[in-house]
Amino acid sequence: MLTAKGKYGLKALVHLARLPPGETTQSQEIAAANNVPKKFLDAILGDLRNAGIVHSRKGPGGGYRLARAAREIKVGNVIRTLDGPLAPIACASRTAYQPCDDCKDVKSCTVRIAMTRARDAMAEVLDKMTIADMLASSGGRGAKLLERV
Repeated sequence: MLTAKGKYGLKALVHLARLPPGETTQSQEIAAANNVPKKFLDAILGDLRNAGIVHSRKGPGGGYRLARAAREIKVGNVIRTLDGPLAPIACASRTAYQPCDDCKDVKSCTVRIAMTRARDAMAEVLDKMTIADMLASSGGRGAKLLERV
């Protein structure tokens, strides 16, 4: 399940994708425009900066901007950065696998098999979708902006 952290991070990235190339904006503006608590957003933007997804600049004219084109930022990567693995349970994860204490045979566990299929379906969609795709799905406003992205 997508957490508030993941949701707010995606909203912030779509907001940044709407900016003209090279322009920055303050976290306060992003928070106000997207109804996100500023302190929480500051922590999220810090995580996205550490992951190389956004750049920040301090001082006059400073703020945040995307580190690369919106079409190059995969939604699956953003969610993994902010929320961790896509798998609904640890035994279905590719990157953070942990066996269940109550499972006798991982290979034949029907719950793990079902959750692995769910993880694969989510990854199939989210690892192909980009921030530019999200922007385009926001309607006419996003489609016009995509020409620059």
